[in-house]
Amino acid sequence: MDFNVKKLASDAGVFFSRAMQFTEEKLGQAEKTELDAHFENLLARADSTKNWTEKILRQTEVLLQPNPSARVEEFLYEKLDRKVPSRVTNGELLAQYMTEAANDFGPGTPYGKTLIKVGETQRRLGAAERDFIHSASINFLTPLRNFLEGDWRTISKERRILQNRRLDLDACKARLKKAKAAEAKAALWSDEVEKAEHELRLTQTEFDRQAEVTRLLLEGISSTHVNHLRCLHEFVESQTNYYAQCYQYMLDLQKQLGSSKGEIFSGTFVGNAESTSPPPAATSPPAVAAATLPAVPTIPVVPTIGGVPNTVAESVLNPNEVKPPASGTRKARVLYDYEAADSTELALLADEMITVYSLPGMDPDWLIGERGNQKGKVPVTYLELLS
Repeated sequence: MDFNVKKLASDAGVFFSRAMQFTEEKLGQAEKTELDAHFENLLARADSTKNWTEKILRQTEVLLQPNPSARVEEFLYEKLDRKVPSRVTNGELLAQYMTEAANDFGPGTPYGKTLIKVGETQRRLGAAERDFIHSASINFLTPLRNFLEGDWRTISKERRILQNRRLDLDACKARLKKAKAAEAKAALWSDEVEKAEHELRLTQTEFDRQAEVTRLLLEGISSTHVNHLRCLHEFVESQTNYYAQCYQYMLDLQKQLGSSKGEIFSGTFVGNAESTSPPPAATSPPAVAAATLPAVPTIPVVPTIGGVPNTVAESVLNPNEVKPPASGTRKARVLYDYEAADSTELALLADEMITVYSLPGMDPDWLIGERGNQKGKVPVTYLELLS
């Protein structure tokens, strides 16, 4: 019991001495042992590493999970050392809604078929997003979090110990200075000087030892940077693979929709023609039919073919029989590769230049494209029209 009381009294005395020394330093009434420039640079570098690591970690978490409530939930599960429950991604949820809508509207209808195709792509995008989040969390977020919760806590602890050792050292220096000043007035104080010098040697040894420990930890920040650099490369690789997957999925979807769009709209035109248009023999002359339809403002239009009504021109189009307009055709640059679905379409290669124009009654998402002696329908979404 007496030992515990003495220890508490000793700890209280040390704490009071440090507090006095710290206060006097702040007021400019006491000297302070300064660390060397290299040590100060190590401290500044460590603080900067900690601050930027925290910011990068938090913002990456926001990037991977924009929902703040979900982030809080994941944080609580992590602190409780429990597995985070699987969560449906936004893409997967959208895919579910599109599939259900297609079943409601009729999966055999044009709209229903398209909803199913887009929904399947959204599901694949959602799965790719899930894989990316998982990979980024393991390969990038976890190492950053381990540094902040492991290495940095150790560094902070040793720095606090070093700060206390420095305060003890400076307090001993102050006591020795006072003892020497008193010794000059009376020889009775010689024992106090000897005691103060002994305490100073002990505190100096403890300070030097702690300074070396702290220095080694601070120099380890360089290894931390190397580790974080490797993790950053893995994060970039995961993100690159994710966006490449998304691009490929959307490109495949665009090709599917581009191939089926002509069939859908052609079927619509044919149905309308059969129900509302008179036989070809009873139709008006081609010039009259063309005059009754609005011209496409940006793409040159060629006349209708052989007296066929404009509403069915696309469905019976034979590109080899189409003659381009005498003037006003446009050049276009191909943005993506395109594989022709049938003989009426023109296959495309990315970055090539072709000539394009439109026919009356054509679906506005399609044009007639020419490349040398080859011609056929091409999807507008694959082109960059040039002036």
